[in-house]
Amino acid sequence: MDGESTDACRISSDGEEEASRRNYSRRNYRHTIVKMEFEEEPCRIKDEETEEQIDVMEVNEGKRHQLQKKIENEDGNTVVSQTENNFPQKQAGKSGVKGSLTCSQCGKSFTKKGNLTVHMRIHTGEKPFTCSQCGKSFTQKIALNDHLRCHSGVKSFSCDQCEKTFVADSTFRRHLKVHSVVKPHFCSFCGKSFTQLQHLKVHERIHTGVRPYMCFDCEKTFSTSAHLKLHQRIHTGEKPFTCSQCGKSFTNKRSLNNHMHHHSGVRSFSCDQCEKTFVVESNLRRHLKVHTGVKPHVCSFCGKSFSLLESLKIHERIHTGVRPYMCFDCGKTFNTSSTLKQHQRIHTGEKPYKCSHCGKSFSLSGNLKTHERVHTGEKPHQCS
Repeated sequence: MDGESTDACRISSDGEEEASRRNYSRRNYRHTIVKMEFEEEPCRIKDEETEEQIDVMEVNEGKRHQLQKKIENEDGNTVVSQTENNFPQKQAGKSGVKGSLTCSQCGKSFTKKGNLTVHMRIHTGEKPFTCSQCGKSFTQKIALNDHLRCHSGVKSFSCDQCEKTFVADSTFRRHLKVHSVVKPHFCSFCGKSFTQLQHLKVHERIHTGVRPYMCFDCEKTFSTSAHLKLHQRIHTGEKPFTCSQCGKSFTNKRSLNNHMHHHSGVRSFSCDQCEKTFVVESNLRRHLKVHTGVKPHVCSFCGKSFSLLESLKIHERIHTGVRPYMCFDCGKTFNTSSTLKQHQRIHTGEKPYKCSHCGKSFSLSGNLKTHERVHTGEKPHQCS
């Protein structure tokens, strides 16, 4: 009897110790889970991507089930100690990786590798998503999807304030901010305000001099990706905007719009000092600087001054020998795009200037004017 009583006491004592260990393990386990949830909270607030939050929660839930099994099968104290030591370290490692995703080209930082990968395409020029209808390529699939709507001609989003219509919802929402009087984003340098943060960032590059977009053909830099894209067409020869009346193509839409005025024959802008007329207002404003006599742009090589900065830049190429415009047919280089354009007509056979008297065509406007004197009888050059 004494032996049986002793064994019963021992079994009871062992059961109490086992229950005590299990309770202690569960208390520590609950403490650990609370700690895990507390530490995860900032991550859920910081991360904006819902899918990533769900993935993290699912992984953590899996870890908890795994941890529950370990606690039931192993010594409780040991498991809790490992969890408290290891789990925060893994979380810190994740945060460290996210904070270290920095673009090597411009220094911009990202929290996700995917966003950095997409951003790098701006610098590399990679456009993996191509339209099957026109061959145009894009850096992101969402941009391709928006572009495909252009082929359908459907503009589902219309502004109720100016009746302007849009293909993509994102473009429509961006446009609505134009009508808003609120401009919450202020330039810290000059105080100018903007409706969109992105516009402020682009504007501030005027003050900082940051030009993060570089052309890999000539190494010229630009403050926006749009300006780089326009510039690259000089090298590629791409001219996506075509005149429906004469078939002439242009690198940008503004040039096409200006060209269209020539077909109408309307020269709405006239100089009040010499009565010279212009099709485009910008050409008139450029012309007016000729009459002011002010030439603020001085050549650092020879001291010659110019009224336009663009004229100075072209002139300085005489001294530097830079000829950035190359003909892809024969390899010949030129210091202006207009000279290259004239030269390319030798290869293409294009003769856009047609005589109104006999229908003969010419590649240069100067040659047409000289030819027309045959019909008019004009002889402007006299012997002195």
